[in-house]
Amino acid sequence: MFMPSITLQHRLPVPVGTAHSLHVAIICDGNGRWATSRGLARSAGHRAGAEAARSIIRCAPHLGIHTLTLFALSSANWKRPPAEVAAILKLLQGYLQEETEQCLEEGIRLTIIGRRDRFPPALREAIVASEPLTSKGQNLHLRLAVDYSALHSLFQAASKFYKATNLSTEAFGDVLAEVQRGGSTDVDLLIRTGGEQRLSDFLLWECAFAEFVFLEMRWPDFKPMDLRHALMEFKKRERTRGSLPQEYAS
Repeated sequence: MFMPSITLQHRLPVPVGTAHSLHVAIICDGNGRWATSRGLARSAGHRAGAEAARSIIRCAPHLGIHTLTLFALSSANWKRPPAEVAAILKLLQGYLQEETEQCLEEGIRLTIIGRRDRFPPALREAIVASEPLTSKGQNLHLRLAVDYSALHSLFQAASKFYKATNLSTEAFGDVLAEVQRGGSTDVDLLIRTGGEQRLSDFLLWECAFAEFVFLEMRWPDFKPMDLRHALMEFKKRERTRGSLPQEYAS
C-alpha cells in the first residue's frame, strides 16, 4: 500500500509523440514479497511501496499521463490478516488528512474508486472531505482503487442499467462511471509489477483495448525510468482496435 506525498517538481523527458492524455493503470504488486525476501515485516514492503508511488506520481504528468489509476487494495484482499488490511486503511486515512491541501496546490484531482461501506467511519469522512476539494485539479487525475472489484462495479452498474432507455455501450459506461464515482475512461496502458500476468479483477471494462506490460520487478523497485520505458514500449505498439494495421488499410 502506498500513500504518496505529491509534488510535481520531478522532470523526465516526455516520450516523443505522447499527448498529455494517457490513462495509465498500475497493479502495484509485490510489496509483501519484496519485504519477506529481505527478512522484513510485510508492513516494511508497504512503506517501500509508498516511496515508489511518490516518484511515479511526481513524474506522471511530465510523461503525458493525465489519469493514473493505482490498485491499492483489492476486495479480495480482505482475506489477508485483519491487521494488515487495517494498517493499509489507516495509511489511506492518514494520507487524505495530510496531503489533500498539497493535491489542491499541485492541481491533482484525487478520487477513490471501489466500495466504501466496509471502511471505518473516520476514513469515509476523510474521503468525503478530500474529493470535493481536489475535484477541479487539471494536472493529474489520481485514482486510488481501494476495496475495489471490477466484477462488483459491473454488477452494480448492471443493476442500475436495466431501467435505462438508451441501451448502448456508451450509456452503460456512463452508469459504470457513476458507480465508481471516480469516472470510467478507457485505459491505454496497464502495467503490472511482481511477475504475475493477470488482471486480478481490475478495471475489466476499461481495459478492453488496453496494452499490457508485465514486469518481474516488485513494486518497491519500480522507478520513474521504468515507467518511461513502459511508455516507450507502448508507443511502439500499433493499436488497431480490431481494424487492419495502417499499412494494410488502403
